[in-house]
Amino acid sequence: MIDSHAHLDSTRYAEDRDALLRRAHEAGVRAILSIGIGDGPDTMHEALDIARKYAGKPGVPKIFASAGVHPQDIPQLDNAACTKLDELLQAPEVIACGEIGLDYYHPENAPREVQMAAFSRQMEIAASRKKPIIIHCRPSDGSANAWDDTLAQLEAEWRPTGLGGILHCFTGELHHAQQALDLGFLISFAGNSTYPKAQPIRDVMAELPLEHMLIETDAPFLAPIPNRGKRNEPAWVAEVARTVAAVKRISPEEAAFGTTQNFYRLFRTAAGQEFPA
Repeated sequence: MIDSHAHLDSTRYAEDRDALLRRAHEAGVRAILSIGIGDGPDTMHEALDIARKYAGKPGVPKIFASAGVHPQDIPQLDNAACTKLDELLQAPEVIACGEIGLDYYHPENAPREVQMAAFSRQMEIAASRKKPIIIHCRPSDGSANAWDDTLAQLEAEWRPTGLGGILHCFTGELHHAQQALDLGFLISFAGNSTYPKAQPIRDVMAELPLEHMLIETDAPFLAPIPNRGKRNEPAWVAEVARTVAAVKRISPEEAAFGTTQNFYRLFRTAAGQEFPA
């Protein structure tokens, strides 16, 4: 399995990161994409640091990294942050830009037009380094507004790159997912897809071909059933694989293998290194 989205640089892992990674490997997780947003631009390099620290170590998953400025941190996206992002995206271990996008859920976030401008700026940097993007999208409560705006922006600004990316922790509607597939994106499902009230997410999952799906934890957030409420960790991506398997009426092994192949297929040409066939 591959956990396609985990915040390994979280301070919640400071005391037991080694053990956490060993547990993930024992659970069958062979790679993790460590999301490099940090606590803002000043620390978005820490995911890369972790990838380098554990490179080649036995008994732990292969760690890739991303880099980006989260929508909640957009006020910190100055010229220095953009320069740092551009530099990080040149590292071979950094295979994607993200998570970036739009977050309308928190009223204290930057105004929507400011978020859109920052989204555009980061897409330009990612395109210049030929890196796929990882999308964070969270609409205001009870709406699909951020999904509509995100897909419109991707259509206008990202489609021409042909680089694709990932819609992380998908919570949109089926038509959003279908539009994203047309843009070359994979749809990633997180631990919240296991929750009893998440049937709308599972309904979308049921309609999508497995070859366009990924699984993730978003650790340390969104721990899946039966660990909901605890600190999440990459080993528990197995619960998401089991949910995909149940919905698609396939075995957990098929779900794990299929989503793993999808991950490598997306990043094979953009990562600057060899991946399994």
